[in-house]
Amino acid sequence: MKIQVLASAVEQNAAELAVKMNIHTDAVIVNQCDRYGYEEIPVSGGTVQCFSMKERGVGLSRNTALLHADADVCVFSDEDIVLAKDYEKQIGKAYEELPDADMILVNVKVAPSRKTYWNEDIHRINYRNYGRYPAYSITARLDALRRANVHYSLLFGGGAKYSNGEDSLFLRDCLKAGLKMYAHTVCIGEETERESTWFSGYHEKFFRDRGVLYHYLYGAAAVPLSYRFLWVHKDEMCRQIPLKQAFELMKAGIREGMGK
Repeated sequence: MKIQVLASAVEQNAAELAVKMNIHTDAVIVNQCDRYGYEEIPVSGGTVQCFSMKERGVGLSRNTALLHADADVCVFSDEDIVLAKDYEKQIGKAYEELPDADMILVNVKVAPSRKTYWNEDIHRINYRNYGRYPAYSITARLDALRRANVHYSLLFGGGAKYSNGEDSLFLRDCLKAGLKMYAHTVCIGEETERESTWFSGYHEKFFRDRGVLYHYLYGAAAVPLSYRFLWVHKDEMCRQIPLKQAFELMKAGIREGMGK
C-alpha cells in the first residue's frame, strides 16, 4: 500500500518543512507564497513534490494536492503536524483491519484547548458524528475520492471568504457520495501549537460565517441547529455578543448563503 502525505502550507521552505513534519513517504506539499515553482525533495522513503503558488485558500491548496496525488492512500496534513515515526505502518494497519473502508479518520494529538475529538474505539462515521474531525485526521483511498468526484470548497477556510468549515463540508460530501468512512484509534502524529490562522474571537464575522456554513451543511434545518449550537456553547461564545444577537447574526449568514 503506497501512502502519500498531502500537506497545505503557507510561506514555507519545502525541504525544511519535510524534515520538520517528519515526512518519510511520498508527499505533495502545496506552498502558498509569493511565487510559482516546483521542486522535488528526496526523503528516506520516497519523494516530496512541492508546488509553490501565489493563490490563497486552504481549499484550493488541498484540491491542488489531490490533483497531483498518485498513491493508494492519501493522508491530509498541515505544516504544523509532526508525523509519527511509523505513521505509514499505522495507517496501513488501519486499512488492513478495515478492508471495506474508503476513508479512515485517525487520531492526532493536539493541545487540550484545540481538541475536538479523540477516537477511543473503531466505529463507523455517519451524519451524526462527522462534524468534529479536522483535515489532518483524514486518510482516504485515492481511487474512492476520484470515483466520488469530491473536492474541497473554495468558499471556506483560511484564505477564503468565510472563516472555516471546509473540512466538515468535505466529509459531508464524501458521505453523500456513499463513501464508507470509519474512525480508528491509531495515532499518526502530533500538532505543534501555534496561533490559529482563522480564529480571532467570537465577533460578528464569526457568527455570520457560521450561519453561511450552516446553510450549506444543513439546508432547511440550519436555523434550529444554529440556535442549538449557540445554546450549547453560550457560556463560552456569547460573553461579548449576547445569544440573541449572535442568533440574528447566524440567521443573517444563513440568508446570505441562500443568496437573499
